[in-house]
Amino acid sequence: MTALTKLATVEVKLLAREPGSIVSMLIPLFVLLVFGSSIQPGDTTLLPMTLAMSVGLVGLYLLPTTLASYRERGILRRMSTTPVRPYTLLVVQLTLQLVLVVIACALLVSVAGSVIGAHVPGAALPLAAALTLGVAAMFSVGLLIAALAKTGRSANGVGVLLYFPMAYLAGLIQPVDQMPALVARIGEYTPLGAFRQVLGQVWTGQSPSLTLLVVLAGYAVLIGTAAAKFFRWE
Repeated sequence: MTALTKLATVEVKLLAREPGSIVSMLIPLFVLLVFGSSIQPGDTTLLPMTLAMSVGLVGLYLLPTTLASYRERGILRRMSTTPVRPYTLLVVQLTLQLVLVVIACALLVSVAGSVIGAHVPGAALPLAAALTLGVAAMFSVGLLIAALAKTGRSANGVGVLLYFPMAYLAGLIQPVDQMPALVARIGEYTPLGAFRQVLGQVWTGQSPSLTLLVVLAGYAVLIGTAAAKFFRWE
């Protein structure tokens, strides 16, 4: 077994024991089941909302908390003296967090389609584009939090503080049509808001807005670049 394989195996076990990984899957699933019982079959709003919620929880809560904790405990610094370089751990963690997102989204889609009869789009390419750019944007925000936070606890706090305002602006807590017009307009161009919108468009059979896709790509590139600039190994 190579050093990389050993590292990946250990990280999988640690992620499986992390309460945040369970939370990021169960909370959106709970919302889907509770509110799904009161919607009409073929609904096109609830499932995109819970998908965006799941990605947001992983990107803003689990990812930055894990990486900041590793730096706080000196794990990245100690790894710099071994054949497995610190950036390898970052790649493994990002890959595992992405796998977690895929599992969470697959679970939501499966339950939504089989249990509550929610509409599942058949257009794979637009859905893949929306999910890819949405995940990239949310993960870039999480990486920036990890880069700036001094401890895992502070990364956790910042992630939670960012998540709820972003979730509100994105229409995940209160329907957009019940929000003040200016607030709703601002929310459309937040990372989570743009992500929720493009998912909603895909679910209703529309082509995702090119403007919103560019917004998501811009967040991913600009915030990701800032995260790389400010990230510290120790």
